[in-house]
Amino acid sequence: MSSAAIPNVLAERYASPLIKDIWSPTGRITIERDYWIAVMKAQRDLGLPIPAAAIADYEKVKTKIDLADIDARERVTLHDVKARIEAFNALAGRESIHLGLTSRDLTENVEQLQIARSLEVVRMKTAAALLKLSKRSKQYRSLMLTGRTHNVPAQPTTLGKRFAMFGQELLAAFTGLDEITARYPVRGLKGAVGTQLDQLTLFNDAKKVARLEAGIIKHLGFKSTLNAVGQVYPRSLDFEVVAALHQVGAAAASFATTLRLMAGQGLLTEGFQKGQVGSSAMPHKVNARNCERICGFSTILSGYVTMTGALSGHQWNEGDVSCSVVRRVALPDAFYAIDGLLETLLAVLNQMDVFEAAIAAEIQRQLPFLATTTILMEAVKAGVGRETAHLAIKENALAAAKSIRTGQGESDLVVLLAADTRLGLSEKALRAILSDAKRFVGAAPQQVDTFVATVKTTTRKVKGAATYEPGKLL
Repeated sequence: MSSAAIPNVLAERYASPLIKDIWSPTGRITIERDYWIAVMKAQRDLGLPIPAAAIADYEKVKTKIDLADIDARERVTLHDVKARIEAFNALAGRESIHLGLTSRDLTENVEQLQIARSLEVVRMKTAAALLKLSKRSKQYRSLMLTGRTHNVPAQPTTLGKRFAMFGQELLAAFTGLDEITARYPVRGLKGAVGTQLDQLTLFNDAKKVARLEAGIIKHLGFKSTLNAVGQVYPRSLDFEVVAALHQVGAAAASFATTLRLMAGQGLLTEGFQKGQVGSSAMPHKVNARNCERICGFSTILSGYVTMTGALSGHQWNEGDVSCSVVRRVALPDAFYAIDGLLETLLAVLNQMDVFEAAIAAEIQRQLPFLATTTILMEAVKAGVGRETAHLAIKENALAAAKSIRTGQGESDLVVLLAADTRLGLSEKALRAILSDAKRFVGAAPQQVDTFVATVKTTTRKVKGAATYEPGKLL
């Protein structure tokens, strides 16, 4: 049998270096060793007899990470944290780390730091996507488009408004993401069952223990800490984080789904790069494969919502490790998935091509049908009963549509409506209604303006969002 490593597909194929560096085994151990050193320094400052030379010895070797050695130790100890303690101690020639700590004092805080840093990356990329979507909305602010409900032509809108509509969903998701990123709390140094017994035993001074925890929390960069917890922090917090990621992904998937439909109608493409192949068998094809990928990522995220949701409310007493295998998969992979999704979304927003002539041709075909609600209101204003007018328009619209599809009978809806005495509208009056094209998009352009302004205000303080560009996609 082959002993070759099996890659994490989400990480290796889709995620960017920004996220991979946080969740890779080497990245995690780097954070972990920095944490151990920070705790040693704080403990020494508060009076524990930890030699400065010992701390220096650990600092000299903290970047010497031998994953194979750690793996070999874990196969003996059957305990991942103990294996990493032994490996770091062996490198430094000391035994000064992990004093008064339980494994969860290490892993909970390190994992929460990984989550917090990842949330910042996702927040920045979501803001970048909002800015690009805002730019596209503004670009096509007034381009009239056949609006669809139930995927059937309904009323005119504008392409910019369609983009803003999905942008509104992404704005709502960003608001939730921004909020949880700002308030995300850390467990802190709480000991085996949350009572801080071992640290209190080391220092015999509650004030020093409080200062130690406060210093470590500050070092980690958290603004708030959980007070009364057990061995682990509540797993419903993991669910809340992953659900926030899924909401971002859902907004992107709504956008991507409609782009797939529009691409199938020949109204746009998501972009087609030099040398790209749409189909190995059909050379003419330009598939919306990136938008399909976005939808796939959203499906993956929904699975992690289910997984983390199942962990919520299932913690025994002061803690257990039944959640461990689920979280080892769900947390890093959820961030790999949302990162891949956002990278793909940003690429689509950069590269997409809109075919304005095709959109205009569709509007020309559909406008008499799309304008029927306006004709209905004009008939009512002229004194016709609403239900009478509704029935007359419906019967003639269905007849015109059938004629177009079968090639039999009168297919000009205006001619049919003008001949129907129930409406009382002449052909001239009907043509005049249709000639005022701008009226049919309603407040769509103004809604775009509001969306653009809101995005500008919302993303102003998100560092890096305005200049971030996605990496090259596979």
